Amino acid sequence: MEGFITDWLNLALRWFHVIAAIAWIGESFYFVALDNSLKPPTDPNQRRRGVFGELWHVHGGGFYNMQKYTVAPPEMPDDLHWSKWPSYTTWLSGASLFTVLYLMAPNTYLIDKNVLDMGPVVAIFSALGFLAAGWIVYDSLCRMLGAKDRLLGVCVGIYVVIAAYLACHIFSGRAAYLIMGAMLATIMSANVFFVIIPGQRKMVAAMLKGEVPNPIYGKRGKQRSVHNTYFTLPVVFAMLSNHYAMTYAHAYNWAVLVVIMLAGALIRQFFVMRHRGQQLWYLPIGGVALMFVALVWTLPRPVVPQAEAANMPAVKLADIQPILQQRCVACHSAHPTMMGAAPAGVMFDTPAEISQNAQRLYQQSVTLKAMPLGNVTHMTDDERQKIAAWFQGGAKVE
Repeated sequence: MEGFITDWLNLALRWFHVIAAIAWIGESFYFVALDNSLKPPTDPNQRRRGVFGELWHVHGGGFYNMQKYTVAPPEMPDDLHWSKWPSYTTWLSGASLFTVLYLMAPNTYLIDKNVLDMGPVVAIFSALGFLAAGWIVYDSLCRMLGAKDRLLGVCVGIYVVIAAYLACHIFSGRAAYLIMGAMLATIMSANVFFVIIPGQRKMVAAMLKGEVPNPIYGKRGKQRSVHNTYFTLPVVFAMLSNHYAMTYAHAYNWAVLVVIMLAGALIRQFFVMRHRGQQLWYLPIGGVALMFVALVWTLPRPVVPQAEAANMPAVKLADIQPILQQRCVACHSAHPTMMGAAPAGVMFDTPAEISQNAQRLYQQSVTLKAMPLGNVTHMTDDERQKIAAWFQGGAKVE
């Protein structure tokens, strides 16, 4: 019953998180597109009122005229929309999901003793500290180099590479990818909470006093918003990466992560420039090329060379069944003891089930060494070799 309730809590939080993230990303992408599509107003009266740019839309059977002011409008509108709750809701739901899935099961999800041998308490505080440090370092860079956009962008990029390397040398590969995504998402939401919204509040307060708002708040908010838009696709990949062990289980998983994140940033840049009227096709082509590099780099290599496998004694199903019983069925069975239900419906209770899932067993436990998760059941290299020999021998079921 505990596993059943945990699975439903996982489902509810994950769905809520996805709904909130769609709302936030959609709103964010729209305003970035709007900001980059503005044209100077043709009406002299609009320019005198401080209108910086405008854009006409036709959508859903209606016409819309969006305007942006250089600093602020002459008078405060009665109804003002604040773009904040989608960001806060996304972060809070993501933090809750991270707590339920990872922080409540650190031995299974956070720790890989082959990466770093640490206890569950150390792992939990390391994960939380990693998220906090991500914001502190990033915000410090912005405060020191805020007036130098290009240099700041380079330094933030270098910091992301360093953080990816550290995460993949502290946590299990699967957790490292997720924590990197969570770190960037935390930076994005903290940008809204600590910089963008407070700056906007100060601008509104100045207007209510009849004063001219300080334009520095708008500039800072714009800078952080631009950073957020480039983080978005890398974060989305990191949140989906747990389905793709060939990336996070690679020997150089941190570099694979950096390559795919860079591909996402290039693709995002294409759309940003497209809204400005520039079709820079080399950007998405570069992104696709980077993905192809990652594909080739992560191609599986034969665990046992064919010549060597031919000289090995035949391994029968009966030889690997005890390994599966000891290392795998705690999760992959009709009645698992470590999970509420068998992940992806993969079970190894019967010879028929083992045969049906032979390819997945070989890929996950031998080629990628992604299973067991964090090697929590201590599968040995000899046992992996035995599974490899059985599979490469035809995966026969006697």
